[in-house]
Amino acid sequence: MNYPRVGVATIILRNNQLLLIKRKKSHGAGSWAVPGGHLEYGESLEECAMREMREEVGLEIGNVRFKAITNDLFPENYLHYITIWMKGDCLSSEPIAASVDEVAEWGWFDLDALPSPLFIPLENLIKGRGYPTDEWAGLLH
Repeated sequence: MNYPRVGVATIILRNNQLLLIKRKKSHGAGSWAVPGGHLEYGESLEECAMREMREEVGLEIGNVRFKAITNDLFPENYLHYITIWMKGDCLSSEPIAASVDEVAEWGWFDLDALPSPLFIPLENLIKGRGYPTDEWAGLLH
């Protein structure tokens, strides 16, 4: 039997722009997402957010806090994720594609002009299919 996995995704904003990565070599390859990944055994949500940010885009973040949860299905891969949405403050300068196996490219995007296609968890969050349902607006402040 397949069980849901736990992913942690982290929102980083700068000058009203959202940091996104283009996923590579994983489910959702070619879609745009915030940095994130699997919660590891014994790891706190904050530790996971900080580790994934370092691993994927080489950024140090702080003031990491919980914001929302989405329930995300990937039927084509028979995958089910519970994505825990965190928000953090950037403590270092520009991102880099630190994980060439996971990140095809990265960029800062205006909130009203996000690229396409979006990774399913991010799309679910934006469309109010999370808990709380209106957290997308709350993430932006």
